[in-house]
Amino acid sequence: MIAKKSHATIFIKDLPKNVFAGFVVSLIALPLGLGLALASEAPPIAGIIPAVVGGVIVAVLGGSHVTITGPGNGLVIVLLGAITTLGGGDLYQGYLFTLAAVVFSGILMMLLGFLRMGRLADFFPASAIQGMLAAIGIGILAKQFHIMIGNNNEAGNILSLLLQIPAGLIALWETDSLSVLSAAVIGFLSLFIMAFYAKIRNRIVQLIPAPMWILILSIGFNYFCSWTGITYPIDDKFLIPIPDNVISSLVFPDFGKVLEVPFVIAVFAITLIASIESLLSIKAVDKLDPGNRHSNVNKDLKALGLATTISGFIGGLNVVTVIARSSVNVNTGATNRSANFFHAVFLVAFVLIFQEQLRKIPLSALAAILVYTGYKLATPSAIKKIASIGKEQIIIFFATVLATLTTNLITGIAVGILVTFIIHILINKSILLFITHLFKPNILMFREADGGNYFVSVKHFCSFMNYYKLKNKLDVISENEEVVVDFSMCSFVDHTVLEGLENYREIFDLKGGHIELIGLDKHETDSVHPFAIRKIIPLRALKPIERYFTSRQEDLKEAAKDFKWKYVPKKKKDTHFLRNFVFFNSRNIPFCYNQLKDEKNKIGVFDVEFTEGEFIAKEVIKATVMHIPLSFNLPVFTLDKEGLLGLLYNLSGFDDIEISNHPDFNKRFRLSGEDQPAISRLFTDELVLFLESNPYYHVESNGSALLILKKERLLSVKEIKGMIYFGKQLQKLLQTEQNAQ
Repeated sequence: MIAKKSHATIFIKDLPKNVFAGFVVSLIALPLGLGLALASEAPPIAGIIPAVVGGVIVAVLGGSHVTITGPGNGLVIVLLGAITTLGGGDLYQGYLFTLAAVVFSGILMMLLGFLRMGRLADFFPASAIQGMLAAIGIGILAKQFHIMIGNNNEAGNILSLLLQIPAGLIALWETDSLSVLSAAVIGFLSLFIMAFYAKIRNRIVQLIPAPMWILILSIGFNYFCSWTGITYPIDDKFLIPIPDNVISSLVFPDFGKVLEVPFVIAVFAITLIASIESLLSIKAVDKLDPGNRHSNVNKDLKALGLATTISGFIGGLNVVTVIARSSVNVNTGATNRSANFFHAVFLVAFVLIFQEQLRKIPLSALAAILVYTGYKLATPSAIKKIASIGKEQIIIFFATVLATLTTNLITGIAVGILVTFIIHILINKSILLFITHLFKPNILMFREADGGNYFVSVKHFCSFMNYYKLKNKLDVISENEEVVVDFSMCSFVDHTVLEGLENYREIFDLKGGHIELIGLDKHETDSVHPFAIRKIIPLRALKPIERYFTSRQEDLKEAAKDFKWKYVPKKKKDTHFLRNFVFFNSRNIPFCYNQLKDEKNKIGVFDVEFTEGEFIAKEVIKATVMHIPLSFNLPVFTLDKEGLLGLLYNLSGFDDIEISNHPDFNKRFRLSGEDQPAISRLFTDELVLFLESNPYYHVESNGSALLILKKERLLSVKEIKGMIYFGKQLQKLLQTEQNAQ
């Protein structure tokens, strides 16, 4: 009861912030909704309906917290294609058939939600998705640029519309139509406002979003002409066609083509793009959420599907989660889903109260907003960013773009997936790696008892095809936990996985946890980008490792600076100094690498690779160890958890040494060595207390040096820092004890 009262109190307290956020978002949603509908060859009101219906339904039933719903950029090309194809030249009839496809797509989205298919977007390569979005942007720009310059009659596919842009500009230059020139001037001025609005630092100007400024100035110009008696230079055909009575003009879908193949293709295309756009937006907005909350994507899919079905029944387009309006929502202080509801309420008010004013908006002004939106989806900087990840990513990107522009979105994304898979085969020079291991369990996760860390080990390969397995494991871990993901047994890790794990890292960091990737330091890559594909090259010498630092190595480099040590990443084959320790007596140590060196005291921490067994029983193990040369002599001893290496030490002729008056220590640790009296004198009350109050470490003395090992695996940078602190404190304590004797 108290919790309910507390939630109600918080809701009421935050109500003004959410009302204001809803109002600001509605200022952007109004022109975008009108523009997206017109770009799809649908009536303008068809772009407002999904924002209103989605705002109400998703606010009540959704699983996200600060997202905004409405018509999406990604669906413009799909809906335009459906209206054109299903109508057979009759755009209005095509719109009615497309409304039926929207209804069915909503039902499919609900089904995806009930089947818990919220991970749908994880099965697509990241660069292919970027290519799909870029193709959508180019498609929007190609169509809307002609409308922006006053040519409302240009038709054709995307490539032909792009090629017609120079001819359209020449025709504009040669035209003597005042109406066309005026529409074009307003279009270019609107584009200028969209491009340079962010550079204006005036707080009053920034209170109103750029799209709403375009509407205000466009409508204001119409009123200025009316009040001064100047003839308004733009014909009615260049203005938004808003019906006299919005409510009575609502239309209903035509289900006459539900059994035809083009209709079925349209339904699946709309569902696919709506789902991907929504899921990607939800994932992005979760990182912006000031409350650090995690959305229930399956619940959101069900709500979006229901809202889409209702929207389609009353003449509206699809309802999707939209990233740009959601970002504005967060930035203006929204704290919960009520902001989405209030944005819908304000849109209804605008449409019902300001119908007359909306009719004065030039189509070229709305087209300019969409031209800029399309450009942002396919901006050269985004292409440059993809190219920096790796040459193969730009191939995947452009293959998806070209396939989408020349065919359709479903074919485009399918080509992107196929090209990605072929490139992965070529990089690995093997198809068997993927075929033989695709359906095998390749993720091992457990919680380590002593440190409490979650340890996730990945085997074979990890790409867009099986990334969901890793996500399933990570999703059951609370975001305030420490997680180590080990790729040392994984031959191949692709860009989609590394980018996805970076998203997880950001969420965990926000919520007090941390994810660290280890085991990628020996993987080869052709790019310095942290998301570049990484692959183990068997039987090949380790290349100069500085060429392709991992994030762990960058962190190791910074850690060395913190300790005023030196970081040396390259491979070191001289490992004889480790062979005098019991732990490495029967193990082959070919090299160590990633060394952190205290050159003054000769202390070293490094990753080491060693083997156990021979022939088919041979096993390669990677671990992080600390080596401390001593300036004083110690008795030879080994210290470990009771029972962990007891058999090995018994074979070495060592018996368990009991320390007097410390039964708990004797129960928890196994202490072995030849000179039992000297060892017993060394392990004083102070040393025993120090060891009992710290995490477990395997500690060995060979008489002149110490070996410290935490686990038989590579350590995270945080664990390495802890081991360095432990080792230095232990060294000081042992020196004090030895000097006292």
